[in-house]
Amino acid sequence: MSCSRKFCGSACALGYETRMTLFARILLVVGGCILLSSCGTGPALRVKDTTRTFTTVVVDAGHGGKDNGALRRYGGAEKNATLDVAKRLEQKLRESQLKTVMTRSSDVFIALDERVSIENSQKNAIFVSIHFNDSRRRRIHGYETYYHSPNARALANRIQQKLMTIPHSANRGVHSANFHVLRMARYPAVLVECGFLSNRKEGGSARDSEYRELLADRIAEAIVEQRFGPGVYHAAARAASQPPTEKPSPGLVPSTLRHD
Repeated sequence: MSCSRKFCGSACALGYETRMTLFARILLVVGGCILLSSCGTGPALRVKDTTRTFTTVVVDAGHGGKDNGALRRYGGAEKNATLDVAKRLEQKLRESQLKTVMTRSSDVFIALDERVSIENSQKNAIFVSIHFNDSRRRRIHGYETYYHSPNARALANRIQQKLMTIPHSANRGVHSANFHVLRMARYPAVLVECGFLSNRKEGGSARDSEYRELLADRIAEAIVEQRFGPGVYHAAARAASQPPTEKPSPGLVPSTLRHD
């Protein structure tokens, strides 16, 4: 074999190996993109649309225990405000003949995965997480509601609309977010930011029992209307400072709509 033929054979072999290496790299890149794409969209595709059929509401009081959440001079610890609003909300929902499950009912730490597990273990449910906001800019104020699955968008919009009926409220909008408790939920899930603890006015209001009662009332109204339709919800006549009771009061939803 001549030198030229040897050189040609070696070059051809080298070119073949280069092409195979390049082909393998392309396969890896394409496969990785497909895998990442499936991971990003998988949870959202598995969400069941129960926004018109749910019988259970999982009420999530954000933070707790060792996790204070936001901690501000005006509003105090976020974990305390979220728990109080969540308890009031839970009672109002029970009064409207909806089954309720709370991720926490006292000042304890609950991991995010456990919160999601509590929700996903229910049947025909939705998930509502209560939070208060925080910012380095003290002038920022207003309400925000977040969702991840498109199935939860209508519920998020309705909650935001009801919050806007609170006097002097500021609308910071409804947004999609990749929060863990929203992304991993199998049912429609929303997260409500009930004002900024870092703002003097909203932080001070968050310490007020009447204000927390009003927040719970508006969120409850949105949830009940999402399930049963407008005009069904009626708030109980109760002092704002009265702590939530352990036993449900008589249902406020018409008997034709009750789900005992």
